[in-house]
Amino acid sequence: MDILFAQVMGEPLWMWLAFLTFVLALLAFDLGVLHRRSHEIGIAESLKLSAFYIGLGVAFSGWVWHRLGSDAALDYLTGFVVEQSLAMDNIFVIAMIFGFFGIPRIHQHRVLFWGILGVIVLRGIMIVAGAAAVTQFDWVLYLFAGFLVITGVKMLFASEITYDIAHNPVLIFLRRHLRVTQRLHGDRFFVRHTDHRTGNEVLFVTPLFLTLVMVELADVVFAVDSIPAIFAITTEPYVVYTSNIFAILGLRSLFFALSAMIHRFAYLRYALALILVFIGAKIFVADMLGLAKVPPMISLSVTLGLLAGGIAVSLWRTAREARNTAGVPAMPGPARARPEAAEE
Repeated sequence: MDILFAQVMGEPLWMWLAFLTFVLALLAFDLGVLHRRSHEIGIAESLKLSAFYIGLGVAFSGWVWHRLGSDAALDYLTGFVVEQSLAMDNIFVIAMIFGFFGIPRIHQHRVLFWGILGVIVLRGIMIVAGAAAVTQFDWVLYLFAGFLVITGVKMLFASEITYDIAHNPVLIFLRRHLRVTQRLHGDRFFVRHTDHRTGNEVLFVTPLFLTLVMVELADVVFAVDSIPAIFAITTEPYVVYTSNIFAILGLRSLFFALSAMIHRFAYLRYALALILVFIGAKIFVADMLGLAKVPPMISLSVTLGLLAGGIAVSLWRTAREARNTAGVPAMPGPARARPEAAEE
């Protein structure tokens, strides 16, 4: 049993195994009990699920406080909030992917569920690599910080987000090298069909599988921002990984509510840009002031303040624009993704 107390990236192995077991148990409960039968998830159910997962994520900070101390708990909460905030753009892209492949809402939860399993593995690999780089080379942290500042400034002045799914090289490669059905087959990723060239029964992938791959790819792209951001908050791998996973669990559950009203957060990206600039800049500021790091409470307060301000401005501006456009004081309805099914 001594192996359970062996140090793995700064913490006993049993802490990592306990966390992963807990997350996998949550996912098993989600798929095996809550969503054993496929159904369309409405806004109310989405809000309840996200409240449950976000509540667990916040409560987990108590465990971090108990094991690692108050500063680690505040760093965890800051990372949790930052990851939730940055993933808002990811929700927009995922909605575009679902619209492109024409995936009905009844099957979207299945894609998001299996996508989370991929995230657990891919984020783990990226965090291990990041932790190793930061530990071996001090300058990597400054590289991350500079990257965040530049990314934030570019986001401030960038035009609307575009994501060209049809010409994505990964999608083009998959379509050339895999047998893909012309239509969806319920919630199945793979089906067996007769190959018209050989007459043999062979395995085909469905558009739902291509959707899953594109969602995973989108997460990897967005992790390029979020991983450096949280390493700029803390270099403790356990805090980095747990805050990432809990944030993703909460936001994927919130997808069905947010995707219906994503247009109401049109100005949130400016707040996200400022958050990236702040997180990156505080590394350099702390160094100039001779501080080990900016106090965690200040980081958490500034992050929450910027996020709350971005949400408030977005809701106020979009409501005013809707009233000016309609000429009546009515709230806008939910945005609808324009279906651009590639093969259907």
